[in-house]
Amino acid sequence: EGHVASWNIGAERVKGYRRDQILGQPSSRFYPPEDVARGVPQALLARAAAEGRARSEGWRIRRDGSKFWADVVLTALRDEHGHLSGFAKVTRDLTERKEAAEALALAREELSLSQKMEAIGRLTGGIAHDFNNLLMAITGSLELLRKHIPEDPKLLRLVDNAMQGAQRGASLTQRMLAFARRQELKPE
Repeated sequence: EGHVASWNIGAERVKGYRRDQILGQPSSRFYPPEDVARGVPQALLARAAAEGRARSEGWRIRRDGSKFWADVVLTALRDEHGHLSGFAKVTRDLTERKEAAEALALAREELSLSQKMEAIGRLTGGIAHDFNNLLMAITGSLELLRKHIPEDPKLLRLVDNAMQGAQRGASLTQRMLAFARRQELKPE
């Protein structure tokens, strides 16, 4: 029926209950309230009764109310006639293993993000260099054009506007290169 009928020192160490505090109590008290409401403890008992054994991982509750990640193996016990007489339950605290797995997953995610940022930085640096080469050709041509055009204010204004655009492009390439090199942009 899922009530505690025997207790050992290992169970006391993991769950925090002394033998006299837990005998006769429902084993569902080790489950979080949301699992009890969903019928998880009863489903595990039913599966062990039907299949002979059931295994589950999930959060469990200690006597002090703290949670721990548990691996639970529930084995159906049968008498000489094959009738169900109870269950043997082994609970292992896997909290450290779960936390280590979560930390590893987080580290992998951070590594992946770092690798993506590195690739973006390399791409940005390559684009900035190519764009800078194009701008050098443009500004060089504009400077030569300015020397060879007549002193027409309209023409000079067009060349000056083009030169300002090229200078803004050069400023952009400097910011892109600073990003690619992971440097702070400190114009002097």
